[in-house]
Amino acid sequence: MTAPTLTKDLTVPAAAPAGRPPRPAATQRLPALARSGASRAARGIWASGAIVLFILLWEFGPTYLASASTRVFLPPLHEVLRALGSLIARGQLQNHLAASLTRSASGFGIAVVFAVALGLLVAWYRSLDRFLNPLLEVFRNTAALALLPVFTLLLGIGETSKISIVAYAAFFPVLLNTIAGVRTVDPLLIRAARSLGLSNFRLFLKVILPSAVPTIFTGIRMAGTSSILVLIAAEMVGAKAGLGYLIVNAQSSFLIPDMYAGILTVSLLGLLVNYLLVAVERHFSRWRTAVGSQSN
Repeated sequence: MTAPTLTKDLTVPAAAPAGRPPRPAATQRLPALARSGASRAARGIWASGAIVLFILLWEFGPTYLASASTRVFLPPLHEVLRALGSLIARGQLQNHLAASLTRSASGFGIAVVFAVALGLLVAWYRSLDRFLNPLLEVFRNTAALALLPVFTLLLGIGETSKISIVAYAAFFPVLLNTIAGVRTVDPLLIRAARSLGLSNFRLFLKVILPSAVPTIFTGIRMAGTSSILVLIAAEMVGAKAGLGYLIVNAQSSFLIPDMYAGILTVSLLGLLVNYLLVAVERHFSRWRTAVGSQSN
């Protein structure tokens, strides 16, 4: 006879399917999410720290750090914001802003169209580059504000002179970056396109322009900033409307908070224009993101 054996009902847990890692428990995911949220919050606080410090210094510095004589010419931030609200309520800021935007957009648009077209031609045809380069070097090294009296004498103090000086200031950043963008296109892409039988026109549309877009938009962003700054200076010299006129008129009338309100508006306008141009650049450069994601 054989001795009886005791058996135990042992259940072996089912193994996880091959190739699929086990899911982390909820208790393990929560600390990771908390750390990630804390890290993002810390980065956001650090990124906005300089702005917050500047706002606090502007608000409390004139009251507690500046002398009485300086405090007259440097009002705290809440007084500037109050003046800004008053200008908006009376409709004055909207009128000045509309005048400046119309002039700046007109000159900027003219400069972009002609600078991109000429930049493509100069970069593509070496003989045209050799012919125009000396003249372009002379004018691009001449500051736009130095020519402001010339534009005013030749074109008067009306809208034509202001739009022209803006177009001149915005022209050369776009032109130079367009030339650089075309000349830095990968030669392998050009040879591959020619081997496929693409004409010069299709080569421009399919290869040259998409590859040069980031560099061109760098120049466009620089031109956008230059167009606003030069226009403000031109409006300070001879104008009856515009942000530059608002600033200089408030200064001469001893309306110091209004003057700072105009300066703050110019800063916010430049920031908004830069963000808009960055968004447009991303729209026209989506193919680069798509190619990068596919390669990864």
